[in-house]
Amino acid sequence: MQPSRSLAAALEPFAGQVYFSPECHRAYEALGFAPSPGAAGAVALPDGPAYFTSRGSLMGQVHGEVVAAAFGVFNPAVVVPAVAHGWSLTDAATICRARTEGAGAQLERLLGGHPPGIERAIELLARAVDDLRPEGKPLFAGVVAQGETGEALVDAWRLADALRDYRGDVHLNVWTTAGFDGAEIGLVTELYWGLPMRTYVRTRAWSPDDLDAATERLEARGLVDGGQLTPAGREARERIETETDAGCAPIVARLGDELEEVVAVLSEWSRAIQAGGGYPAQGPHDLARLGERRR
Repeated sequence: MQPSRSLAAALEPFAGQVYFSPECHRAYEALGFAPSPGAAGAVALPDGPAYFTSRGSLMGQVHGEVVAAAFGVFNPAVVVPAVAHGWSLTDAATICRARTEGAGAQLERLLGGHPPGIERAIELLARAVDDLRPEGKPLFAGVVAQGETGEALVDAWRLADALRDYRGDVHLNVWTTAGFDGAEIGLVTELYWGLPMRTYVRTRAWSPDDLDAATERLEARGLVDGGQLTPAGREARERIETETDAGCAPIVARLGDELEEVVAVLSEWSRAIQAGGGYPAQGPHDLARLGERRR
């Protein structure tokens, strides 16, 4: 696997567990948000307004339009009122603190307070993050702006979260430059992963009419035909991934020969988190790997 993709896959459950943490969900509920709407298997799903508001708080108490723009793949018609509701319940500093504390609490529950390799992981993750350029990367910059907590496990998570959002920001810049909108990239991505159309993309709150219109646009561009990617569509979607990899080259360069070392540690932690129900058994990077095998 390409080095930057290998790193992204390894850190995803470790960083992304914050969105499925029961400790986070309980803290958000105490602020007035709805509880977790239920579970997918052993994993507690996030409440939409709490998700948009908590993650958006990394950028400060911004309007929902800003959150929708930074996240990219979600329907703004859903994001904007959800964030307005969130700011009627709490403020950015409060919910961001609840997010951090909830992430740390779940990690301590699943990994222990001081998992083996934590100091070395922090050293390598900090090297990877150090002096990365923030231009065009609002979520990455927002994570970095939070600073260190002095708690090893939380600081490791925050560094991983920064790298996760760096790749995500680069990815959004690449696919928007390639002429895709949020609904379109969702449709072509699920096909690229080998999923049926309108399965995963529904988690992004697009309506049937939105998806109908997006499908028509993709068909008109010759990227989708009969519910499948055309060769041109597959090439276009793979180009997005390779250009995202190129945008993450500074991370790979900073880690050099030690990238495999940090991938090994993160992979072990991530497997434990998934086994403990802290993150879905199949996240986006798992689906992407399955798609590569099918191709």
